[in-house]
Amino acid sequence: MRLRHKKNAEADILNCPLVINEKILNSNTGASKINISTIFNNDHPVHLELGMGKGKFITELSKQNFDINYIGIEKSATIILKAIDKLEQTNSLSTYSNLRFMCIDISNLNDIFDVSSIDKIYLNFSDPWPKIRHQNRRLTHRNFLLMYEKILKKDSYLEFKTDNKDLFDFSIEEIKNSNFKLLEWTYDLHHNDKMNMNNIMTEYEEKFSKIGNKICKLIAKI
Repeated sequence: MRLRHKKNAEADILNCPLVINEKILNSNTGASKINISTIFNNDHPVHLELGMGKGKFITELSKQNFDINYIGIEKSATIILKAIDKLEQTNSLSTYSNLRFMCIDISNLNDIFDVSSIDKIYLNFSDPWPKIRHQNRRLTHRNFLLMYEKILKKDSYLEFKTDNKDLFDFSIEEIKNSNFKLLEWTYDLHHNDKMNMNNIMTEYEEKFSKIGNKICKLIAKI
């Protein structure tokens, strides 16, 4: 079910300390792109989740790995607000010092992040865009892979999970025809002991698994 847009969601997230907003971007010492080390006050590795949903996956990662900085990116301010509300129900937002959210369109990544500034990218249950004429909107399309390649450091990783086999097959072929090297993949993650080790399930992963859908996962390296 599609989440209804919440009126004033953009304004509500503007002053949240976990949100990297336009004011912060524009005040980055005059730089045209985000200064990640200034935002987190450290030089720890930076991992992005593109299309973070309500934030379960990236929040769990941030709690398990304090030596890594996490940025969850989502186009919808309403969804980011849902993620913030969930965090506020359990802990003070100040608890998540290594976690930030950004409300941006993923197509603008190269305008915001410097070349070779990111250590890992997660894509979880991205919109499959099933129609052939829309395949260039899929986040594993070669055009997006080129964007990821620019911001990822050398020898960094891209991880992708989905329950949509057609999208997964498409993604494997796109990666094989890119500068990424396909390292591992499975069509049944939850029955693959190696790849499922320490797996954190997203909201969609829990939902789809309960109805019997197999989860596909791949890991690629640039």
